[in-house]
Amino acid sequence: MKHALAAAAALLALTRPAQASLAETVDSIFAASTGWFVGLIFADLPGTNIPWIVGWLVIGAVVFSLYFGFIQFRAFGHALALVRGKYSDPRDAGEVSHFQALATALSGTVGLGNIAGVAVAVAIGGAGAVFWMILAGILGMATKFTECTLGVKYRNEYPDGTVSGGPMYYLEKGFAERGLPLGKLMAILFSIFCVLGALGGGNMFQANQAASQVQSVLGISTWITGLVLSIIVFVVIVGGIKSIARVTEKVVPFMGVGYVLVGMMILFVNSDMILWAFGEIFRGAFTDTGIVGGIVGAIIQGFRRAAFSNEAGIGSAAIAHSAVRTKEPITEGFVALLEPFIDTVIVCTMTALVIIITQQLLIDADTGLYILDDAGRIATAAGTASGVPLTSAAFGSAFSWAPYALSVAVFLFAFSTMITWSYYGMKGWTYMFGEGRNKELVFKVGFCVFVFIGAVSSLDSVLDFSDAALFAMGVVNVIGLYLLMPIVKRELKSYLERLQSGEIKAYK
Repeated sequence: MKHALAAAAALLALTRPAQASLAETVDSIFAASTGWFVGLIFADLPGTNIPWIVGWLVIGAVVFSLYFGFIQFRAFGHALALVRGKYSDPRDAGEVSHFQALATALSGTVGLGNIAGVAVAVAIGGAGAVFWMILAGILGMATKFTECTLGVKYRNEYPDGTVSGGPMYYLEKGFAERGLPLGKLMAILFSIFCVLGALGGGNMFQANQAASQVQSVLGISTWITGLVLSIIVFVVIVGGIKSIARVTEKVVPFMGVGYVLVGMMILFVNSDMILWAFGEIFRGAFTDTGIVGGIVGAIIQGFRRAAFSNEAGIGSAAIAHSAVRTKEPITEGFVALLEPFIDTVIVCTMTALVIIITQQLLIDADTGLYILDDAGRIATAAGTASGVPLTSAAFGSAFSWAPYALSVAVFLFAFSTMITWSYYGMKGWTYMFGEGRNKELVFKVGFCVFVFIGAVSSLDSVLDFSDAALFAMGVVNVIGLYLLMPIVKRELKSYLERLQSGEIKAYK
């Protein structure tokens, strides 16, 4: 056995240069062939350092907030009642409950962006970045409401009880209903970008970050983590949305509550600094440095790596919410608006507070920003760090065991994100190539192969391309939301009138 392990180790050592060479080759091919696409999506607005795609999604969130009369505040209480199942009829068409749909969608958004993306945002934008992050999350609640209502309204319901929904379906059917052209073309474009985004940002990036964190803290090789993740992901996703929902309804509350509890423990230990931290957030947000740094840090850097943290406007969550059991599309819009609140306002804010309060980070006395090295990593007592390592250093400054707990959280966050994005990508795949178990299996096997590739590789250009694909989904989706939002408003008016008249009553 000893000799076999030694031989295996020697073989791995011999193959590392080849693996590195392969990764570099693939990276260079992607850079050469897709660099124009990445440059187009992330091009800056004239005279600014702000990518136009950022403005596109933020302006959309503002428009939907105004158009629906800040529905994120008006419907918040009713959304909580729906999640608790007070208005749920088990006889309605669909595959999962309101809570399961919310947990599934959250598993795709509450992820490494809450750990790595927030760290980068605070690093570059300072404490003031958190204010702009929260604001973007609150506005994004209206976008989620809009797209998830449409996802349920225009979903396909099949005789066996399964459903398929999402932007590709409301782009095709909603446009046809309103007599608008190009709906089918836009649906196909969205599906292509969805598959590419699922394989990259929803898969390879997650596996890569999880494997790196586990290796740095526990010393486990990235290929072992990648292999384990591939097997576990396949076991879950082969069962479809019901299997995914059963896992996410348990994993998401566990990992979310667990992560928040560790953060709250750190804040409790430093409770005397919490008010100071909030003071720094508001002070930094309304100074020249805070405004410029906050926008660049929170929105561009933090939300780009986190796919805008809550993915509002991207359209992905509408795919998960479309599987809900309901005959009232607007109810799932209400439930969906809770996502950005949980993901950004609660989880991201807690992460940011821990990082801000932690005194292991060196802050420039003149600018109030963290001191960065040439590679953009924050200077800490232990050297330099960025992304997940930075958050790990911040957590570890309070409790020596915290980085180990964070490693578990990173693994679970990555796992939950991957199984959810496998469903998103599969629905984009089946929209283009047709429904059927065999066609689904082809995508699922390919998806798990990419899990392993992502864990053992460092393919920067592939990840840049997948980021661009995610935001390209947002370009197509938001156009559709603008043109279809009158339908959502009609649904909202009808539902609220029936709710107030007593026609719609709670079941429990």
